[in-house]
Amino acid sequence: MTAPVPLPVSTPVTWPDALYDTLKEVGIDQIGHVPDAGHARLIDRCEHDPGIAVTGLTSEEEGVGLAAGAWLGGQRAALLMQSSGLGNCINAIASLAEAGQFPLLMIITMRGEWGEFNPWQVPLGRATRDVLLAIDCRVLNVHRPDEVGDTALAAARLAFDSSQRVAMLLTQRLIGTKAFR
Repeated sequence: MTAPVPLPVSTPVTWPDALYDTLKEVGIDQIGHVPDAGHARLIDRCEHDPGIAVTGLTSEEEGVGLAAGAWLGGQRAALLMQSSGLGNCINAIASLAEAGQFPLLMIITMRGEWGEFNPWQVPLGRATRDVLLAIDCRVLNVHRPDEVGDTALAAARLAFDSSQRVAMLLTQRLIGTKAFR
């Protein structure tokens, strides 16, 4: 495991930084993501870390395969996505991850809840937790910045120590809402 990339001295620690620190602590070697403003700082931290391979995905479904390949190759991966992207990978989670019995750590930024402006985000935002539970994923919600590190550690341990499919939902209240006028 490589050492975490230090922050400049003047930069305050934020919940994405706490999440990054935890991912380093649990030995995440690979990150798969579709670009997402809610994950922007975390993605940036990972991209600047030579110990983490960061892969931009064209679809969240590819991330399930990335995580499977990482595990088979002796590495640990995390899949970053937005709740609206869950619909793109339900079959891969329910079939590949289930049949392969490999750990899958998903960190999902929520849309369609707290103060959402975009009606297209609401249906899957409302259904995310139920969909994940229906395909036998464990779900952990994070509402406050001080919960991020501990929840990420619990999620990673559950995923990697028990070969479970685990989703950590970063609620819209935590990540903030977008406002377009």
